[in-house]
Amino acid sequence: MSQDLFHRAYTCLQTNDVDSKLAMTAALMADWACGTLTLQNASSPVAPIAEPGRPDQPELVCALKVAQRKVSSPAGRAALIHSIAHIEFNAINLALDAAYRFRALPREYYGDWLKVAADEAYHFTLLRDHLRSLGYDYGSFSAHNGLWEMAVRTAHDPLVRMALVPRVLEARGLDVTPVLIHKLASGGDKRAVDILEIILRDEVGHVRIGNHWYTYLCEQRGIEPMAMFRTLLQEYNAQVRPPFHTEARLAAGFSKEELQALERSSTTTPPK
Repeated sequence: MSQDLFHRAYTCLQTNDVDSKLAMTAALMADWACGTLTLQNASSPVAPIAEPGRPDQPELVCALKVAQRKVSSPAGRAALIHSIAHIEFNAINLALDAAYRFRALPREYYGDWLKVAADEAYHFTLLRDHLRSLGYDYGSFSAHNGLWEMAVRTAHDPLVRMALVPRVLEARGLDVTPVLIHKLASGGDKRAVDILEIILRDEVGHVRIGNHWYTYLCEQRGIEPMAMFRTLLQEYNAQVRPPFHTEARLAAGFSKEELQALERSSTTTPPK
């Protein structure tokens, strides 16, 4: 088996079979922790990836066409859990891509994103197992491709990737997960609640990793982080809107000043 991180991450990223991807992601993290992976081939060409490896199901449709079901029904709760599982599966690919695509960064960067990939694989496994206990599986419902579309849009620059994926998309998860926990608790799905509490705990760490490397890259380039973030939000038409889960965002590395600034901008800038 190759001990080159970039080759291994690319192979895992392109793998379609879900169980193989999960096993390969775990092996990547284990080998990194043992110190057996190298960064020696950092000068190798970086391949564009229009689509990562994924199974034939779920069917990918426009976000507006993803079926909406009431969570008061068993099928509705399963559909909600499926949508979260799909996010976690995409997050595996996003983390692998962050490790594969961006070169000449500190060794700690690669370890951080391999850990994120392994965490996301664990989250996905918990959710898929729960879906199966409900009589469904990953692929039972349609899904959309919005997360990977942002990965493609930010593939040219790690600073932009760190700004718009962890600090926008994943941070949004910190805000909405307590609402999802409440919905599932109201439906009596204690197992789903337990899983989402694990995910929320871990996602705080993932957003913190994104915040750390975004700040690092801004400092390396002599860029003021908050001003650059506002610029990127406008350039990419990315939405950051309250209400925020302030406690989680603070724990994830956002400052009070930045959260206050984002709240002010959301009330003065009309939605596009």
